Amino acid sequence: MHTLSRLLFSATIVALCASPLFVFGAQAGTEHGMATQRVMADDGVIRVKSAYGLDETISRLKADIAAKGIKFFDQIDQSQLGADAGIKLNPSTLLIFGNPPLGIQFLTANPYAGLDWPVRMLVLQDKNGQVWIAYTDFTYIAHRHHITDRDPQFAMATQVSASIASAAQAR
Repeated sequence: MHTLSRLLFSATIVALCASPLFVFGAQAGTEHGMATQRVMADDGVIRVKSAYGLDETISRLKADIAAKGIKFFDQIDQSQLGADAGIKLNPSTLLIFGNPPLGIQFLTANPYAGLDWPVRMLVLQDKNGQVWIAYTDFTYIAHRHHITDRDPQFAMATQVSASIASAAQAR
């Protein structure tokens, strides 16, 4: 239990330190000297504009995940899967990661939350060459699975995901 408490405390500190990195809503601006953009549509998907190319964005996200001590599960090159099937797809890579002591708490509240955990972060390049990071908003996930007794855990997951996505923003 001590390890779980320490992990939760560490993630909370990371989250609190990272919280001013984003402008909430469909806005763009500069806060604390950092260009930021965070857009959430009605579909619960948060979209963050990257300041880097696809490969650099992926490298930065993976490095930040590792630096936070978060378990990295897999990287799936969706555009390569498309190419293997003879279908052209703009560059698109799915990163799958999570903190089991935190994420499993969602599954204990509702086992169907396993559809949304571990965390998935999509890095894609649009038709104009802009790279985006997309992931599901944890408030949306809580609502989707009717989880009402894990607010601190969902808040922590929200902050940590936002902090990871910020690794690919201009500083």
